[in-house]
Amino acid sequence: MDAAKVDEALIAEYLDRLYEIGRLDGGGVWRPTYSPAWQEARTVVRGWLSAAGLSVREDAVGNLFGRLAGTEAGPVVLVGSHIDTVYAGGKFDGALGVVGAIVALRALQERQPRPRRPVEVFVSCEEEDSRFICNFWGSRAMLGEIDPAEASNYRDADGIVMSDAMAEYGLEPRRIGEARRNDLGAFLELHIEQGPVLEQAGIVLGIVEAISGLNRTSVQVVGQADHAGTTPIAMRRDAGLAAAEMLLAVRSVADELGEPARATVGTLTMYPNQPNIVPSRVEFIVDSRHPDRAAQVALLEAISGRCQEVAARHGVSVSIKTLIDQPPTVMDPRLVASLEGCAQRRGLSTRRMVSGAGHDAQVVGRKIPTVMLFVPSQGGRSHSPAEHTSFEQIVPGVQVLADALTELSGAGS
Repeated sequence: MDAAKVDEALIAEYLDRLYEIGRLDGGGVWRPTYSPAWQEARTVVRGWLSAAGLSVREDAVGNLFGRLAGTEAGPVVLVGSHIDTVYAGGKFDGALGVVGAIVALRALQERQPRPRRPVEVFVSCEEEDSRFICNFWGSRAMLGEIDPAEASNYRDADGIVMSDAMAEYGLEPRRIGEARRNDLGAFLELHIEQGPVLEQAGIVLGIVEAISGLNRTSVQVVGQADHAGTTPIAMRRDAGLAAAEMLLAVRSVADELGEPARATVGTLTMYPNQPNIVPSRVEFIVDSRHPDRAAQVALLEAISGRCQEVAARHGVSVSIKTLIDQPPTVMDPRLVASLEGCAQRRGLSTRRMVSGAGHDAQVVGRKIPTVMLFVPSQGGRSHSPAEHTSFEQIVPGVQVLADALTELSGAGS
């Protein structure tokens, strides 16, 4: 099979264009789901899909698909990523997977305008939870895992209900079930690593063999508000002090379990949040991850136990609630081998690795054979304006993606 040739200039042009949509004055971009910036990005990407000669459609939640029909009936080879971003996000997270998919599919068409199996670009409407905490909305809808009533359960920071936000763009929550797909045979997602491993090892490409399970756990600590000047230290039920010790305990649990365990507290709110009042209540969210389900459960149990121990010592109460529980996802061995073979034929170094970040591939991979391909992230930076991957590091990833699509779709035979 001859190696596919990708349009390198088009990769740069498309990435630059997307980075202009939702740009913030302080740096970075923000394209939250069902926002004007999100809609503008979808309009631009829709134009690229059409220009590539693909038939374009939108589903009931706003996912976009660009289809290259096959000469034979058969399950679809799906490739893509997401276009929504975190607040002040970088240029490549999600966007590279969409741009890379379009350019790779154009390269496939130059070899053979119609492959045996149909191939589609998937532009996920939501992956980041940056506006509504809705847990991989785009890919879950595609798998038929969303009840239409769920759209009324989510509100953004301004109190806007998700179902109302959808309606602004002509999307009807009652029709969410229509987004379900039953014709998918494989899913490939190109992404930046979002970590430092590939760069530090001097390796060109990472081939993901598993994605860590993700848990988000809400912890509420309740004590008693008292005057900061008149209440003796020993008589206080200080929710803030207890929460501080819990945060340290969360980190200790992950350290004790060892690599590749992760446990992070990134949000914390204190009440009544006044300098002269002993805190009566603190709420924080623990983000914990592990690629082994048994270890993931053990991590959660240990965190819960430590928080309860701390609460008992400080005379406060603690309530713990699971917000998200995503089990680990193992990538398809056949697709992993396919990517390795494509990279090997190009003489590119690879490394099998675990993704600590969540992706659409994590959800899709529970039901459909799936694989992810990583390119390096300079300094390991991501979810920040400092996110960067050089053009020279991007191109090999798109080339291997094009080779894999050629192989899987039968275009090279």
